[in-house]
Amino acid sequence: MRTRFLSFLLLVAFAASVHSQAYQPTGENLKSRQEFRDNKFGIFLHWGLYSMLATGEWTMTNKDLNYREYAKLAGGFYPSKFDAAKWVAAIKASGAKYICFTTRHHEGFSMFHTRYSDYNIIDATPFKRDILKELADECHKQGIRLHLYYSHIDWFREDAPWGRTGRGTGRPNPKGDWNSYYKFMNNQLTELLTNYGEIGAIWFDGWWDQDQNPDFDWQLPEQYALIHRLQPACLVGNNHHQVPFEGEDIQIFERDLPGENRAGLSGQDISALPLETCETMNGMWGYKITDQDYKSAETLIHYLVKAAGKDANLLMNIGPQPDGELPAVALQRLAEVGEWMKVYGETIYGTRGGCIAPHPWGVTTQRENKLFVHILELQDKALFLPLEGKKVRKAVGYADRLPVKFRKCEGGVMLYLPEVPTDIDKVIEVEIEK
Repeated sequence: MRTRFLSFLLLVAFAASVHSQAYQPTGENLKSRQEFRDNKFGIFLHWGLYSMLATGEWTMTNKDLNYREYAKLAGGFYPSKFDAAKWVAAIKASGAKYICFTTRHHEGFSMFHTRYSDYNIIDATPFKRDILKELADECHKQGIRLHLYYSHIDWFREDAPWGRTGRGTGRPNPKGDWNSYYKFMNNQLTELLTNYGEIGAIWFDGWWDQDQNPDFDWQLPEQYALIHRLQPACLVGNNHHQVPFEGEDIQIFERDLPGENRAGLSGQDISALPLETCETMNGMWGYKITDQDYKSAETLIHYLVKAAGKDANLLMNIGPQPDGELPAVALQRLAEVGEWMKVYGETIYGTRGGCIAPHPWGVTTQRENKLFVHILELQDKALFLPLEGKKVRKAVGYADRLPVKFRKCEGGVMLYLPEVPTDIDKVIEVEIEK
């Protein structure tokens, strides 16, 4: 009996120890989460050696390109038209509040100066400029937050364990050397969080590469703890297509709004963490010369509004050209979205998903007692709002401030519009009595 009792005490002590070691975000981190949710809109930038091939960021594995031959691309990488100030200014004018930049994608090339590999923008290219440093300096100067994408997989390094991708790049050892590779990643993360000023988030990708090897241990808790120790306010997100893991601060959805799974990558449950959905402006993440199928400004605005209606941020991607410029069509879309945000930004920034769930006609966003009704697709002049139990004090067109007629009815309120909406997004501001 005594032995059983001692075993029980040890079990309780162990459970208490595990619980005490659970991730507890700092006050700085919680503040950063709130600001992240308020920002609502960011721009993703997928840029690396793959831009030179102009066939997308997965070309190395899709074409089984030999890792030593692929590395020769670096010798010709000279993005002479790269201008960080112009990039940041154009992105800021779009209404985006942050940039997420690919510091090292699956191809393994570091777009920053690192001590831990000579396969980087300074040591391996004739360009000899730290792109990330210039971008970080401009972000800090122009008041745009900087988030950093970092790949957990590497199709170039010999010590990176093989997953289900990158198996045909000619690396000699499928097992790699995990201890060496893990140390390399953490050394690079330390550089990124030490040498480039305040970083808003680390955006991981590649966990899914070992999904056929469920016993593989990425050792994420220690890595996440390193990030939070170096910069407590820095958020951690992981594009693993799962519910958030211990130590993560945001939940990421790829190519789908939270709760939707049309692309097959976002079937996970929605957590209470701040949410972000990433989507491409055309069809690819990295630059692809044959992909000119850019989404219209209306489509992009609708996606941004729908994300906000689901209480999520939108991270919209652009693939810069190999010469260092952002594609002309992408710049045009940034400008068009920016013009819309100048008028309607207040209905997006700092809001939360409204008290009315998304409907086929549109979504709602809300700040305190102001409900912003975003009408995206309506064929009638009347709109029923299921606001049962809530009293509406007034309703006005957000842009023109003209009164909108309404009357209470069973289960809510009926809005009567002067005409069938034809705007990209007809926004009605409804004031609800507190």
